[in-house]
Amino acid sequence: MDEGIPVISALHIKGGKVDFSLRERFVTPEMFKRWMPDRLRRGDVLLTSEAPLGSVAFVPSDSPLVLSQRLFALRGKAGLLDNRFLRWALESPQVRSQLSRRSSGTTVTGIRQSELRRIELVIPPVDEQRRIVDILEDHLSIIDAVLKSCTLATLRLDTLRKGVLATLIPDESNYPITWKHSTVAEAGTVELGRQRHPDWHNGSNMKPYLRVANVFEDRIDVRDVKAMHWPEGTFERFKLHQGDILLNEGQSPELLGRPAIYRGELPEVAFTNSLLRFRAGPNVIPEFALLVFRRHMHVGRFRRESRITTNIAHLSASRLKPVEFPIPPIEEQVEIVRVAAERLSTIERVRASINSIESRTTTLRRSVLTEAFSGRLTDRAIDDRIEEFAGV
Repeated sequence: MDEGIPVISALHIKGGKVDFSLRERFVTPEMFKRWMPDRLRRGDVLLTSEAPLGSVAFVPSDSPLVLSQRLFALRGKAGLLDNRFLRWALESPQVRSQLSRRSSGTTVTGIRQSELRRIELVIPPVDEQRRIVDILEDHLSIIDAVLKSCTLATLRLDTLRKGVLATLIPDESNYPITWKHSTVAEAGTVELGRQRHPDWHNGSNMKPYLRVANVFEDRIDVRDVKAMHWPEGTFERFKLHQGDILLNEGQSPELLGRPAIYRGELPEVAFTNSLLRFRAGPNVIPEFALLVFRRHMHVGRFRRESRITTNIAHLSASRLKPVEFPIPPIEEQVEIVRVAAERLSTIERVRASINSIESRTTTLRRSVLTEAFSGRLTDRAIDDRIEEFAGV
């Protein structure tokens, strides 16, 4: 059915608005009359009941709409509760904490209508509500503009990082004459990690292992490392040595092959079959190999070799081995690694600054919403908050 009354779901609620760019479902006018006896009005407040819980938006027009089961429609009583005040109250930390406490569920957390009705609001007179919202929206528009700028700046940094890698390590057709055309298999050895099995959760030879959750781009996180039993002789085969490069075998397509060098972050550790290990040959330094793999990930080279199942892409050892791998002279590899470190570290320093601004601005936004719905909101109070978070 391509026409009729559109059905909106929780997925349509994004950034405080109803996003109609997503694919819609439709119902007939007859079904609409049966499902939505009380017609929605422009300005009614929509609240997602789960997945995710607590996203809000206004109904954008008086055109008929049908709500999915994961959406509530709220309307303030005339003369008691202004819809704009209600919309922002639902985003306040005071209400968010109540939504969290009153929600339930294991796999998916949601809130029932009976629990939503028990959410408590501090409701000043309507004129005061409107004054508060006017002040709030004026300042939140500035705060949200800063957050949007942080997001755009981060995206530009990602593009810049990809450009650095693609420039230092060009496509195979543009290799310098001194570079050897090779493959991953010719540049080193590739091995898939050991498969996990429930029978090995306990045993006399428990040893730690790394998995996809531990391997990020150019970083290994050992805060959550699992262990399993390794029968005699098997651990040494999969034990990591400094300079080994681990690549994600299964990931979302854009992150497939995400690589990091093992630098001894955790001694006596192995890896499982969710990861691939590349061990550089004598003509390749590991740091250069890491750059090659980072480049391949960012330009989508690994994705071209992937096999996708249920939205997860897989990169087998047999598919990785034939991928092109340039081998410059060692001295050129060293220089490329030096230049890359210099340029990428600059990008990361800028990223850290943006992250700091984003974190402080998010905290400021939460603080302003807290002030607004605790009866302490004035222009001066917000100015004081901004000066506090700006370090003035």
